[in-house]
Amino acid sequence: MKELHLISFNYPYPPSYGGIIDVYYKIKALSGLGIKIHLHCFADSIPETVHQEIKSITENIFFYKKKKNPFHYLSMVPFAVAIRTSDALFENLMRIEAPVLFEGLQTTQIVSRLKNKGYKLYLRFHNNESEYYKGLSASEKNIFKKIIYRIESLKFADYQKKVLKEFESVFCLSEKEFNEVNSYSKNARLIHIFHGNKSVKHLNGKGDYFLFHGDLSVSDNKKALEETISLFKNLPQYRLVVASDRAGDDLKKKINSIGNINLVPIETSENLRLLFENAHANILLSYQNSGTKVKVFNTLYNSRFVIINQNITDDPALMSLCCLGSTLDEIRQRIIEMAAEDYNENEIRSKVLGKNYSDDAKAEEMCKVIFKN
Repeated sequence: MKELHLISFNYPYPPSYGGIIDVYYKIKALSGLGIKIHLHCFADSIPETVHQEIKSITENIFFYKKKKNPFHYLSMVPFAVAIRTSDALFENLMRIEAPVLFEGLQTTQIVSRLKNKGYKLYLRFHNNESEYYKGLSASEKNIFKKIIYRIESLKFADYQKKVLKEFESVFCLSEKEFNEVNSYSKNARLIHIFHGNKSVKHLNGKGDYFLFHGDLSVSDNKKALEETISLFKNLPQYRLVVASDRAGDDLKKKINSIGNINLVPIETSENLRLLFENAHANILLSYQNSGTKVKVFNTLYNSRFVIINQNITDDPALMSLCCLGSTLDEIRQRIIEMAAEDYNENEIRSKVLGKNYSDDAKAEEMCKVIFKN
């Protein structure tokens, strides 16, 4: 039986945000092909119990606590990398000889030690981290955080140019990242996001509201919501539902003061599915040009119309299924247009998504590369 070490930047359950969604459903798809997964997780704190959903798709699971020392900000390597180091990780990898898949550049501090031992190393390139932190810096209002993110961006710019060359292959999420990695190291492969959706939900007619969902502890999402609120505040005839489990008191107060906007918790994946199912259109905005966002898959598989700006995806096939607005005025116009339309795009979505974005097909392609089938 084929075996694989997979090193995750966080514990991949529940699969509730972008990068972790990709990690969890990748493990699930690889396990479904009969691959024995030895899962290694960095975490802020070691969980007391491991969820059955993780136990059922892994052979072993090991935890390593992220380092908390703020002096790691002074390290020459990025802070996100410096806090994810462990001698125990190296020892556990040595016990089982198998290829190693790193989830994100954050987990790659150990690469040089493994390379000397002859291990085959692979990377899932979740983001161009230099661009990601540059975007966070631009969106952040806190001056201290803004500076920290900018320094992290500069460190990653240097770090990734060096480390990307160390891998047999780098699996990229989007065309943008594929082209960037190939310019550094010529070892890029395009394998789209693992998202867990099996089939397109068949919906018709009109939904009850417009939906914005996301992690509101992230500065990019907070900025996107501010813009969305400003649009709907001036479109009182349309209802906006904001779904998030991480909304601050100031934001709650602001939303409660606007009659046509409601804040609801997500809490469970089933609740999110119901929010998608009853929505007429989804508002997806980003101010970071960092490839395809996983939330676009969840909305395209499970809801009606999807209104995006140009930073949500650079994939032509996905863009063809969405309504694009490059400016706030254009997005406002898309909202008005979509509100008047009945949804009837089930067949075209099923055709496009089923052909190009199946998790099982992506797992098979990855296995062919790693195990040289």
